[in-house]
Amino acid sequence: MTATAVLAVGVVLVVAAFAMVGFVDRALSAQAGDAAALRAEQVAGRGVVHGSTIVVADPEEEFVQVLEGSDVVASSANVAGLGPIAAPAPEDTVRLTVPNLAGPFIAASAEGQGPARAQLVVVGVNIDDVAEGRRVVTIALLVGVPLVLLAIGFVTWRTVARTLRPVEEIREEVERISSRELGRRVPVPQRDDEIGRLATTMNRMLERLERSQERRRRFVADAAHELRSPVASIRQQAEVAVEHPETMTLDELAHGVLAEDDRLQRLVEDLLLLARMDERAPEPEQVDLDDVVLAEAERLRGTTSIALDTTGVSPGRVRGDRASLERVVRNLLDNAARHARERAAIGVVELDGHVVLAVEDDGPGIDPGDRERALERFVRLDGARDRRTGGTGLGLSIVRDVTTAYGGSVELGDSSLGGLLVRIELPSAN
Repeated sequence: MTATAVLAVGVVLVVAAFAMVGFVDRALSAQAGDAAALRAEQVAGRGVVHGSTIVVADPEEEFVQVLEGSDVVASSANVAGLGPIAAPAPEDTVRLTVPNLAGPFIAASAEGQGPARAQLVVVGVNIDDVAEGRRVVTIALLVGVPLVLLAIGFVTWRTVARTLRPVEEIREEVERISSRELGRRVPVPQRDDEIGRLATTMNRMLERLERSQERRRRFVADAAHELRSPVASIRQQAEVAVEHPETMTLDELAHGVLAEDDRLQRLVEDLLLLARMDERAPEPEQVDLDDVVLAEAERLRGTTSIALDTTGVSPGRVRGDRASLERVVRNLLDNAARHARERAAIGVVELDGHVVLAVEDDGPGIDPGDRERALERFVRLDGARDRRTGGTGLGLSIVRDVTTAYGGSVELGDSSLGGLLVRIELPSAN
């Protein structure tokens, strides 16, 4: 940034320096030319006698010639005997050198009237001062421009360094943050600019990482706790069968182990699904949600005695992973069947670019204060339900994670049947 600033300003200053030298030269030359023209008018106004010598204030600084045609009829002593030196038109000037006189001159003319013919009075003025002025300005610029560039470079370097110092502080703090210290935050400068917003954004990112890590740790701890229960139950039954074979038949042991193994398998499948959703949702495809709903409803009718109403199912196509969406519908229907007294209903409808899936039952429902917590993992709201009859506490959390992974939302409310309403919105594939 410093090099760019110095280069840009340097180009401007060099161009300006050349322009200034040219301006000084033209201004001083114009001033000398005006003085020569004024002097010529004065001489012409007084009239000039042939062969006379015109007096000048400084022979080194000025000369005068009076011309009639191509003849010199009068002159100053310092150019006596010389032919016509110059014959500029009135109001014009010309630069020239004069034999026997040092330095360049600028000459101007004025018309006068002689005894018999018209005369042209030519006056030359020494312009050594013009050259000296140009030289002084050039030296000043040769010294001043580099000094100005050095000053600009120094100021830019210091300013940029001070501006970017918070970035270095942020980098050093990020370097010190490890997976065990996600509670640390980068310093936020006390100014509302790009660096301040960068620090704020990084802190928000660290907060998300910290929440994700905490959620993962809690998930691992809860999963370990849940897995311990069926494993312990299987071990307990096996130990009882070994120590007291007379209290348990082989058939009873097999049924008990198979039941716990089934619980263990369902839990592992739920955990694997949640782990995949946390890592990365499967690539979406177009899925007819109404076909999934009707297939799962038919499955449920073969395993439960409650009345399941599917008259509210209409065509609805979404984008998502079919297996994951089947799991969502299955969890909702199993949850409704588990808590319904006599009736449950499921419907699919497309509204305003979204496909709405609604599942409701006539069960006890969920208190409004507990509905948000019911969507969390390993949450069982009914204290009377144990792990054997109440599931793993992952059903609604799977519904929420799959739905949000594909741009949808989940809402719990009151059912028109008197129990719980679970309402899911997913973007329509149409």
